Amino acid sequence: MSIWLKTPQDVQDELAARFKARRLALNLSQEGLAARAGVSWGSLKRFERTSLIGLNALLKLALVLDFLVDFDQLGTGDRHNLTGKSLDSILAEPKRRTKGQIK
Repeated sequence: MSIWLKTPQDVQDELAARFKARRLALNLSQEGLAARAGVSWGSLKRFERTSLIGLNALLKLALVLDFLVDFDQLGTGDRHNLTGKSLDSILAEPKRRTKGQIK
């Protein structure tokens, strides 16, 4: 049994802070990032202020800020990056089930 010390709200707040820090590190204004991502400026402003945003808008922002690969790994159970693996070793891995059993 594992114990998680962060609440979902804590994770949301930290995610919004990381996105804002990345935006500032890239020297982008809120308006500039919103325009590049195809997200409304109000959505971005609300996200940075309250950490609330729709999934589609979040993924669009992640694409522009180069975070999309992090989201692509969610739910895979693979905590390690694919970097360092050869294409042959990746292709040799057994296929995972994509459907459940019918009962």
